[in-house]
Amino acid sequence: MRAVIAEDSVLLRIGVAKVLEVAGFEVVAEVGDAEALLAAVEEHRPDIAVVDVRMPPGFTDEGVRAALVIRQQWPGTAVLLLSQYVEERYAADLLSAHTSGIGYLLKQRVADVEEFADTLRRVAEGGTALDPQVVSQLLVRRHSDPLDRLTPREREVLELMAGGPTPE
Repeated sequence: MRAVIAEDSVLLRIGVAKVLEVAGFEVVAEVGDAEALLAAVEEHRPDIAVVDVRMPPGFTDEGVRAALVIRQQWPGTAVLLLSQYVEERYAADLLSAHTSGIGYLLKQRVADVEEFADTLRRVAEGGTALDPQVVSQLLVRRHSDPLDRLTPREREVLELMAGGPTPE
């Protein structure tokens, strides 16, 4: 299986590349930003792209946006997102568009090399892999009432707004 790695941290990028090579993947490109990722996928048409969620220049959601483009333009390329923290909005965005050949793991999962390699194979073959912490966050978000997060003052203002203008 052929893989492209997109990770701005050089050390992590080299480490992931070594893990993939030991697991039998052919790493066809290693890049540090989303623009280079899209160019590499277009050029190499890999089976899987391993993508950091936050990449240069803005370090916000460049990786996720690139992953969505990959899934739209090259649907045969699976995508495994890696993130330092649980970012449930990004997971929800990606999963709402596609449910096969998708993975979202926290970077700490790379430490278990055998499990990580198994996850990569499963996603590359069309499966889905979600970090247990991501699933937990998605479920908590679905069942929580957004009003519960308001401060007392915000609730008061909302109640006044809902009541409409007061008669003079």
